[in-house]
Amino acid sequence: MLPQATLHESRDLLALLQSRGMTLATAESCTGGLIAAALTAIAGSSAVVTHGFVTYSNEAKRDVLGIPWGVIEGYGAVSEPVARRMAEGALARSGADVAVSCTGIAGPGGATPGKPVGLVHMGVAMRGETRAIRRVFPGDRTAVRAATVAEVFALAASGARAICREGVNARTSESPLKPL
Repeated sequence: MLPQATLHESRDLLALLQSRGMTLATAESCTGGLIAAALTAIAGSSAVVTHGFVTYSNEAKRDVLGIPWGVIEGYGAVSEPVARRMAEGALARSGADVAVSCTGIAGPGGATPGKPVGLVHMGVAMRGETRAIRRVFPGDRTAVRAATVAEVFALAASGARAICREGVNARTSESPLKPL
């Protein structure tokens, strides 16, 4: 069962994207499909959501999303370059207008020096532009994953609004996304 706040955020994001004629794909690691689940819990979400990729393993990130092995090995699966590549891979493989991604350490284990529990890298890719952000969320595994879903929704909405402020139709333009 998803929290009501998450369902409300999901409904708002879907409405924004649908009003702009935009579609969305997800590429998830640490959330294991929670982003897609929250989106598809809303009736009518099929008008916006095209694909949901759960790429929990490094091999899945490489095989499904096309992330070069050297990027994963060089930066680690939990990194800004991998979050960017995940979003770009989902965008390329889905044909959607917007793709979001997340990769992180939800805990309780998995932390390494410089990569604490709660560290999550998230990305959004749109035609011509990819953005990534880094957050360290407090709390247990459930709290980290829930906070990641909310932050990804905010990131996607911010990117969609930026395109709309520029008067760009995502389906017909190759104009880059302005800074978030």
